[in-house]
Amino acid sequence: MAGYEGHRGWLNYLAVDPKHQQHGLARAIVMEAERLLRKAGCPKINLHIRTSNYGVVEFYQRLGYSMDDVVSMGKRLEHDDKAA
Repeated sequence: MAGYEGHRGWLNYLAVDPKHQQHGLARAIVMEAERLLRKAGCPKINLHIRTSNYGVVEFYQRLGYSMDDVVSMGKRLEHDDKAA
């Protein structure tokens, strides 16, 4: 999912089924999202990756993405486990 709210573009929930990984599909999806966001006038793309997901961090670094000097914060309004 890619979006642009007029300030920054966002990439969210990019995934490729493990059976189809290592064939350039994720790269193609990101390249198309970048093309569409650039066409919309988007100056920068942001995305979030769990720090423990080294493979995905490396994937985006290979595509020219770098870590921003920011703090990401969140507040859970609903718990994943409804019994909690």
